[in-house]
Amino acid sequence: MEIENMHFIMLNNKIFRNNQIQLDKVMKKYGLSSGSMPYLFILEKNEGVSLHQLSRKIGNDKAMTTRTIKRLIELEYVYKVGKDGDCRAYQLYLTEKARAVLPKMHRDIQEIVDLIS
Repeated sequence: MEIENMHFIMLNNKIFRNNQIQLDKVMKKYGLSSGSMPYLFILEKNEGVSLHQLSRKIGNDKAMTTRTIKRLIELEYVYKVGKDGDCRAYQLYLTEKARAVLPKMHRDIQEIVDLIS
């Protein structure tokens, strides 16, 4: 029984890794990685969230979220607006570029999901 469990876990890991590779290929044409997707998708539904709120929603630490958002800002997918008088706090929003690309990303990802299901 233990060997069967190990085989199942190994197979599951291979499937997950293959999905990540496919997602990375799709996201590469947008200059992104699969790790950036959750940030864009959450911002799509929750514009104006803070970095802290975004970190909590995704389940990553603030340092990782900060690095990812910095990259998304550099790629002009996200912009930030300072909150009332506090230079450290800001709200995050999608750019028009991100809004234009997100429907294409959703379609590309759906194609991958359709292939594996």
